This record gives sequence, structure tokens and C-alpha cells, in this order.
Amino acid sequence: MKDAAPKEIFLKDYTPYPYVINDVHLTFRLAPEATRVVSRISFAPNTAFHGARDFCLNGENMTFIRAKIDGAPITPIVTETELRCDVPDGPFVFECEVEIAPAQNTALEGLYMSSGMYCTQCEPEGFRKITYYPDRPDVMAPFTVRVEGDLPVLLSNGNPTQRGDGYAVWHDPWPKPAYLFALVAGDLINHADSLTTASGKEVELNIWVRAGDEGKCAFGMEALKASMLWDEREYGREYDLDIFNIVAVDDFNMGAMENKGLNIFNSAAVLAHPDTTTDDRFEAVEAIIAHEYFHNWTGNRITCRDWFQLCLKEGLTVFRDAQFTSDMRSAAVKRVHDANIIRTVQFKEDTGPLSHPVRPESFVEINNFYTVTVYEKGAELVGMLRRIVGEQTYRTALDLYFDTHDGQAVTIEDWINVFERAAQRDLSQFFKWYQTAGTPSLGYRERFEDGHYHLTLTQSAPANAPADMGPMHMPIAIGLIDEAGKEILPTQVLELTQAEQQFTFGPFEGKPTLSLLRDFSAPVRITAQRDAQTYAHLLAHDTNPYCKWDAGRSLAQQVLFELMTGKSDTQPMYLEALRNAVLDSGTDPALRAMLLALPTSEELARALSLAGNVPDPDAIYTAVDTLKTTIAQTLAADWPALMADMRITEPYAPNAAQSAKRDLTRMCLYYLTRLDDGAAALAHFEAADNMTDYSMAFTALQNSPQAQAARDAFVKKWHGDHLVMDRFYAMWVGSAKPQEAAATLTAAFDHSQGAEATGGKSTLNPNRYRSLHAGFAQNLSALHASDGSGYKIMGEAILKADAGNPQLAARLSGTLSSWRLFDQARQAQAKAVFEHILGTQTLSRDVFEMITRIKG
Repeated sequence: MKDAAPKEIFLKDYTPYPYVINDVHLTFRLAPEATRVVSRISFAPNTAFHGARDFCLNGENMTFIRAKIDGAPITPIVTETELRCDVPDGPFVFECEVEIAPAQNTALEGLYMSSGMYCTQCEPEGFRKITYYPDRPDVMAPFTVRVEGDLPVLLSNGNPTQRGDGYAVWHDPWPKPAYLFALVAGDLINHADSLTTASGKEVELNIWVRAGDEGKCAFGMEALKASMLWDEREYGREYDLDIFNIVAVDDFNMGAMENKGLNIFNSAAVLAHPDTTTDDRFEAVEAIIAHEYFHNWTGNRITCRDWFQLCLKEGLTVFRDAQFTSDMRSAAVKRVHDANIIRTVQFKEDTGPLSHPVRPESFVEINNFYTVTVYEKGAELVGMLRRIVGEQTYRTALDLYFDTHDGQAVTIEDWINVFERAAQRDLSQFFKWYQTAGTPSLGYRERFEDGHYHLTLTQSAPANAPADMGPMHMPIAIGLIDEAGKEILPTQVLELTQAEQQFTFGPFEGKPTLSLLRDFSAPVRITAQRDAQTYAHLLAHDTNPYCKWDAGRSLAQQVLFELMTGKSDTQPMYLEALRNAVLDSGTDPALRAMLLALPTSEELARALSLAGNVPDPDAIYTAVDTLKTTIAQTLAADWPALMADMRITEPYAPNAAQSAKRDLTRMCLYYLTRLDDGAAALAHFEAADNMTDYSMAFTALQNSPQAQAARDAFVKKWHGDHLVMDRFYAMWVGSAKPQEAAATLTAAFDHSQGAEATGGKSTLNPNRYRSLHAGFAQNLSALHASDGSGYKIMGEAILKADAGNPQLAARLSGTLSSWRLFDQARQAQAKAVFEHILGTQTLSRDVFEMITRIKG
């Protein structure tokens, strides 16, 4: 390994840092190969620390120049990862000068360069690659930063205090941890606006981009203003600086970063225009801008004591951005979408080798815990708390949280405590959700007698939970539907706190049908399998969008499992129920589009495995492909009329109403292509006047005779826009049939090497690399090919990325986590790839931890 021997860090070992910092002054003298960073930091002993004080600062990948304490030169002990020296017993000023090489920083952590622009990424531990500092989230201080360079735009956190020829000074008055530090310098253009806050303060707003991208900022600016006003209205949180800057950067490992007053965004997460951006990306841009802005209070003003508390800021902020999107768009569709992510991606993580609690107990590399469990499941826990205490008490608890902990670095215990104080109840049982890895199970029994419906709910802990853990606290939302399809019991939230509890409802004239886990009120797996007639009834009549979608999904899964065994007993019932639901004009078109999307191959593989079967990737693909063709044929006479109903006559707008219609049109084209060899999709492709229509038709054409012509036309039109080309490669590779996937990936990668095709963008750019490999990895039959070729392809992709960008490589490693689901021959081939990766002498700590955990 190129890093030091991995050291596991444990939550139980936390101790405060021995010193507090009163203020930080930094000076940057920018140069691509030799940037000088001069720091002046005022330290004082931390009275909360007990024990012998050791003055140790983190620092990596830099050249030490000099250091002083209270103006006197010192000779510290400097290693590859830290600086140590003796310091006075009382307050003192530490000064240091180092040299770093941003142009050589391909890991994109710390200060690096992206096409001539200086940029930083410091979360979680990138600041230690800029200067020597206690790089931990519980050390907070105000920063003053002077940036010197020959570029026209010089930005940092906070408010500008001085500007001159070749320099700018910024001051952030709010104490922050080093992970929120930001610096940007480049030849940039700003899309400017302003907003007046609730208290009457005028805030300057800017989105900074490269020349040529200034026409893609308007949507992002409107999303920013909407986010600021929403946070004032819904949470009472007003912005606290005079200026808010966003910068679009092409080379970025994440979606965006919430640095105080200077949010740095992956270009793909902020630039948007109808000609180049699809509906789903417009919604994502809106949500990501909101997410990073909302961090100003839930992450910046109140931050994490340590990285084990990561869900404290991320889970809460994901929940807040989901609320925002629900208000801006369709709340029902948003809830189904988020529930689907939990049920597929997060449940996969819960049941595999990467399983961990929402608050982990240990880690080797914290970069590897930016996971769907921490973010999305963390958000689900916030939603459960809100259901348990009620909306009004939730708001009271959040006000108490802000009032009590503003300016502090806190823990999950602090978070739960404000809810206990606001609700005046003990929530220690709920706290288990933060401590327990895996997915709990929910079961039920029902009995109808004397006109009363008796429901018994049961729960069981995840397989890897401690034996003495006891039951969890689950809010289970239910409703009841009668035989005629009428809702006779509106949604009620039942608090399940025991291993088994009974609830009684009625009287009713006949036995109702249970609508269980409405709005996906808790991230649990329902173990009871229901018959096809029940699912069909719920698909037709359930008033809750999530339960309606879940019924269709469950019925489709039953049909697919039957197809794998040569049966088709349930298929006629499913097809009739699906057709009726899809043609129901009273249902949101976006939800109808979701009903037409079948379970993913990996979702089916995991369901088979949970049932005690060894899944066959090829059999799964054949069953799914067969059912898709049958659906296309069943609705053959309906597709044209359905598309006509979804026709939009107004100018393009990325709003919820139009997006929903285009969603359903997309699914119609997808199925129609199986019947007409792409004729309808080709007509749609040629008539498209926006990227959403263009992309949906292009994807539908990829398995038609017009595929190559469509690819040629796409490249000819968009070869100069690297973000659009990222989408092109993702669609091309992601649409390949299993037997063609490897060759398609190779062809796409080779194609991407050409400057004309890439717009000059390197194939190791994180966006481009993911676009090329993510689609292949999602192709179950290709990834888990019987000859082991899929494992080898991804193994080599991981090693290639790891040589320059360990974070990118580590995230790709997660694609291999499902290997234990399959037969012994495939498992042996996967193990051989793992051994090859782990045997690489230059392997990073990031990939070492991921592959070690996946291999088990």
C-alpha cells in the first residue's frame, strides 16, 4: 500500500482536542507548482480537556518551510502526516509556512487545479493537505484569508474586506471547522442577483462559472433564492452573511460542498439549460442547491463533534431538502422516489458486507462513510421522529436545537435530547435506530370478527443485531380499503414499540384490505407475502401513492419469479391491473411512469437470495426482458393515445406538471420501441427541442436498428459540451444488452479518448469516469458474467482510478459488494479479483478498506 498501515478509529476513543483556536489568519501566494501557504493561528488551552497536552497538527503532501511560536523560530518534529512541537502552557500564536503543488493534486482533496482554476475540497480531511492544522470538526474558529494571485477572481469564505491589484481578503466571522474552508481563484464570470431577507438585510448572490457557461445559471439562481425563502418560512432560518457565492467546477469528487458562504459545486450539479439538461437533472440541481444552502444552519452553524456524527448534519439536511422538493414539486412522487432508493440501494448496503449503523462505531477511512445509509437512511430517521412527535413538536424541537447548540459541534445524543425535551417523552428506544446496522423486519397478522378488524404487528431485529437489543420504536402508518375500493380508515400512525402489538378498528360491514406502511413510514422490510389478488386490489384502489406503487412492484416481482420457473399464473391479473392503473387519468403521470418501471435485476437477485435461492443473473435478465415485451404487447393499442394525452403544447419548462408528462412519454417510447423497431422514438428524436425529449428518444433507440445513427447525430450536435457528453456515455453504456456490455464499454471508453468527442475532458475526470463505468456495473448479467470478465473489468477500472483519485476508486469498489449472492464459481472469480486488487503495492487506504470489507 502507498499509505501507512490502516489504523481503525473508534467512536468510544473520542477525546476533545487539547487546545481551542481563537482565530486563524491564512495567506495564499498562488502558483500551480509551488503555492505558499502562511498561517497564523491563535491557540489557548482547552479547559474541557483533561490530561497531558500534546500539541499535534495534521499535515500531508506538503513541504515544510518554517514555523514560529510567539514570533520565535522553532524546529518542530515533522512527519508525513503531522507536526509536533513544545508549546507554552498558556495562550500562544503559532505561525507556519508550507509549500504545496495544486497542479499535481489529482486526488481533488485540499487545494487543486481544474482547467486552470484553483479550487478546494476539504471535507472530511482535505484541509491537512493545505497547511498544518487540527483537522477535525470539533475545532472551530473564525478565519481571515488573504489570497494573492494573478487571476481576476479570488474568493474565500465569509465577507470580502479588502480587494486590490492581485489580492483579496475575506473574513468569516462565524467559527467553523477546517472542513468548511474554501478558496477559489480563476478567470470566472458571475451571474449576479440579490435577495432581501426577512429582517430586511440585502444579500449579494453570485454563481461563478467559466466563460461560455453563463447562460446556464438562471435556473440555479432561482433555486437558490427559493431555498433561502423556504428556509426562512419553514424553519425560521435567515442567512447570516452579506454575500453568498456558488462556484461551478468541472473536476469534483462530490455533487457539491457547503463551505460557509462559498459553496463549490460539481458543474453537473448547478449548470442547467433546457437545451443541455434533462428534467431529472433540473430537479437534482434544484435539490442540491437547496441541500447545500440548508447546510448553512444544519452543518455549518451547528456541526458534528466528530465524523461518527456525520448523519447529524447529512441526514437532517437530506430530510430538509426532501421537504423542499416536495413543496416545489409532487410530494407523492418525491416520497415514492426516496422510498425506492432506500428499498433498493440502502437495503442492499444493509444486507451486504458494507453494512453499518447510521452512526458507525469505527472506520479506517472516513471518505468511505459518505454512504446512502448515513445520508438517506439518516433522513428517514428524521422523518420517523417527525411522525412520532408530530409536526408542531418537530418544529419546536428544531427551534430548541438551533437555540441550544448554535455555534457548537454536537452529537446524536444532543439531537435526540432536544426532541425529548420538546415532546416531554423518553426516546431512548428510538435511539437504537442510530446504533443498529441492517434492516429490521415488519410482519403482521389480521383477523376480522364481529365487524372489527384486528391487526397484530410484529417486528424482528436485523440478522446482525445484538441478541439483547430488544424491540425498536417504529411509526407504522396504515389505512384500510373496503371491497369496493373505498378508503374506510384514513391514514393512522401506529407506534410499534414491542415485539408484538395488537390494534383494533371498526366496526366495518366487511373485511377490509390493509394498506400497510403508508408513505414508507419506517425503513423496514415487510416479511409477509400477500396474494396476487390483494396486490391487484391495492394497485387499483389504494389512495396512498407509495402503497399503490408498492403493490404494483410486488405483483411484478411475483410475475417475474414465476417466469423464471416457467409459470405465468399471475401474469394475466398483473397485466390487467397495470393497464388499468396506467390508463387512469386521475393518477399523476409521473406515478404511472413509475408503475411501468419493473424491479431492477439486483433487486430481484436480493429477493431471491432472501428467499433461500441462488439467483441466476441470466435467468433474471431473460424474465425481465420477456415481461417488458409482454407489457409492450398488452398495451400496444394504448401507447399512441397515451402519448397523445401527454403531448405538451406550451414552451418547455422543467416544472412538475410538464416533467410528469414527459416521464410517462419516456416509458411509452421505451415500450413502443419493442414493437416498431424504434420508429416512434426516431420521430421523437428528430423533433426534439429540449434535452429531455432528445435523451428519452436516444435511450429508447439504443437497442433498435437506428442506434448507431442516433449516436452519430448526438455526437455531431453535442461533442463540445462535456456535461452532455457525460450523459451520452452513460446512456450508451447503460442501454447495452448483457452480451454486448463489455464491448460497448470498451467502445465508449475509446470514443471518449478523442478530443472531438470529449470536449477536451479527460476520461479520469470523475463525472466522465462514472458515466462510463456506472452503467456497466448496473448491468447484473454483465457484471456477474459466468466467466468472471465483469469482475475483472471493474477491478481494473478501480485500480486505474486509484492511481490518481482514491475517492473515485473507493466509490466504484462498492459495485462489487453483491458477489456473495451468486454461485460458488462466480464467488471464486470475484475473490481472485479482490486478491489482485489487495496485492497491488500502491493501493490507497480508501480502496484497501472497501475491498477488505467487501471480501470479508
